[in-house]
Amino acid sequence: MFQARGFSVLRFNFRGVGKSQGSYDNGEGELADAATAMDWLQNQNPASTECWIAGFSFGSWIGMQLMMRRPEITGFISISPPASTHDFTFLAPCPVSGLIVQGGENSQVSSDRILQLVDKISKQKGVTIDVGIIERANQFFSAHLNEAMEAVSKYVDGRTTKMNDSTQKLIG
Repeated sequence: MFQARGFSVLRFNFRGVGKSQGSYDNGEGELADAATAMDWLQNQNPASTECWIAGFSFGSWIGMQLMMRRPEITGFISISPPASTHDFTFLAPCPVSGLIVQGGENSQVSSDRILQLVDKISKQKGVTIDVGIIERANQFFSAHLNEAMEAVSKYVDGRTTKMNDSTQKLIG
């Protein structure tokens, strides 16, 4: 989806996931993994002027932490953030605008918990946190993935229509 919109895209597994080496590190090593991946992507695309971060569940928590450390990140997509099990207080206030997509029937994190998170992090002047709640969808958007992708597409299209077509963009 991002690649079709002109972004250079990198998707990777955290340590210990899939064929990646290493083991789970409670977020510390995974944050280092994400920073290293972003460094590589930026080195491959030195003329880029837009840099977004996107993540799902645990990956959204890591992505949001990376966003707080990397001022070049200009937007984010956070899908099913684990707001009931992970601390997001580092985001108050959030430095850039973005989108949070949540399943209305997510048994791990309630929509109310996501709305509380959005309320806490959307205090920065000029920053807007949009929320897309996909009714009847669970944490993984089983049978509702197209609706989640439509929400992301609509948001990204709205944000990027203001960008110059010659601008290089990154998504990590």
